[in-house]
Amino acid sequence: MNILDRILATKRTEIARNSEARIFEDVFEEAKSVARPVLSFVEALRNSDNHIIAEFKRRSPSKGFFNAEADVTAIAGGYSSAGAAAVSVLTDRDYFGGSLDDLRTARKASAVPLLRKDFIIDPYQICEARIAGADVILLIAAAMTPDRCAKLAEFARSLDLEVLLEIHNEQELKYLNRFVNAVGVNNRDLTTFVTDVSVSYSLAPMIPADFLKISESGISSLSTLQGLYNAGFRGFLMGENFMKEPQPDKALKRLIAEMQRSAVNGK
Repeated sequence: MNILDRILATKRTEIARNSEARIFEDVFEEAKSVARPVLSFVEALRNSDNHIIAEFKRRSPSKGFFNAEADVTAIAGGYSSAGAAAVSVLTDRDYFGGSLDDLRTARKASAVPLLRKDFIIDPYQICEARIAGADVILLIAAAMTPDRCAKLAEFARSLDLEVLLEIHNEQELKYLNRFVNAVGVNNRDLTTFVTDVSVSYSLAPMIPADFLKISESGISSLSTLQGLYNAGFRGFLMGENFMKEPQPDKALKRLIAEMQRSAVNGK
């Protein structure tokens, strides 16, 4: 099996175990009863001067730990204070060292929209996301069929969550559906974890204008940010670039200052 296949196999086991501990009907009822208004991820990105989605993750399957003891409160809160348009929180435990507790903590610490970044393949996980404080969920085309993707996106919207659909190639454009709010182009191939930013440039003109475009992974330089902006992207998901620094929020603040000085995005 490739890396993605292994992750999905683990995820199915995790969902089964959680469903035994607490049945779906109970989790669904709790999710429906959450009173907190959802913050619009799409509007936050459209209205931002930097369009950055700053990510909290402790490790990756390909590079190991960036910071095993990373403090969610300090980093997620710091990202929010530094000016991130939104914050992404990796909640996968086995491969990224995260948890739903990280999402809950980030919700208390930050005032911007939160993305639950995980390998979501079941409504159970969407309910968990709403309960834990997410405003938007990630659906990965490579992890499911187009029909399954549409059903999960519709379910997420029924709980007032926004949906970010992640694609990596032209064939996955068929996953677009009316319940999706934004399209993320992952520059990292999830079967090999090889990263190539040219994937964003090649797919940008193929994505319908109704969808906010987000470029994910492998973004670090001002020139890349400017190039992606010029290509029509209004969201830049950046994690490793910050998490490998001793103070990720300060790294974000420096980047935003550099963007302002260099007039990235023409502002």
